[in-house]
Amino acid sequence: MTKSIISVINQKGGVGKTTTVINLATALAQKNKKILVIDLDPQGNATTGLGKSNNDNEKNVYNLLIGGNEVKNIIQASNIRGLDLIGSNVNLSGLEVETANDQRRAFLLKEILQDQNNDFLREYENIFIDCPPSLSLLTIMALVAADELLVPLQTEFFALEGITQLVKTIERIKENLNPQLKIRGILLTMFDKRNKLSSQVDLEARKYFKDKVYRTVIPRNVRLSEAPSHGMPCIVYDKNCLGSKSYFNLADEFLNQKQFGT
Repeated sequence: MTKSIISVINQKGGVGKTTTVINLATALAQKNKKILVIDLDPQGNATTGLGKSNNDNEKNVYNLLIGGNEVKNIIQASNIRGLDLIGSNVNLSGLEVETANDQRRAFLLKEILQDQNNDFLREYENIFIDCPPSLSLLTIMALVAADELLVPLQTEFFALEGITQLVKTIERIKENLNPQLKIRGILLTMFDKRNKLSSQVDLEARKYFKDKVYRTVIPRNVRLSEAPSHGMPCIVYDKNCLGSKSYFNLADEFLNQKQFGT
């Protein structure tokens, strides 16, 4: 049974959302967990980062959401054992306009994931949804479908300002569309220990979100930036670099969280 559907979200771009999705998912798969990644970003970076094409006109989440194909035909196996993918496609960017008259459109993804005919999805220990960097319909869909949220927060100026806006959006979604939604964890990314500002943001985030902030922080690391161009997660590309070690630590922390039901 799927333990949790987790949307990885921050309305700001370039904060490490996709990097977190593909590396955490891979680290968990390497620990013999069965994981599914859904790429809900029209840019399709999680798709290419896992070595698949974001130009596949058949096997993509857009086809799934418009009812053009079934889940079982759209899931692709990645190159990592135990890690599957529902890839993205640029057509996804037109979904908002195409579903304008559908009053239930915010529930499209949730209904697909909960459909009795898609019972095989329960075999996945976790389903991770990579959200676009905006508060668009696609992000709302991901918030409605999720049980929990993982929020990457870059340790830079304005980061906390942006997250207060996100927290307000989450509260609105909880009130109106998904009362069970909760923040599973805040992950500090792009941490530079030589930079005083990184430490300040770290301090402020822990003061505000308390134990919701993971102990693991993800450092600024050139290997993390390089890996996607090779179509593979960093923890496969260079498992010994600092960035990879941090994601392995995050996977351990994530699993312990699950164990104690926090």
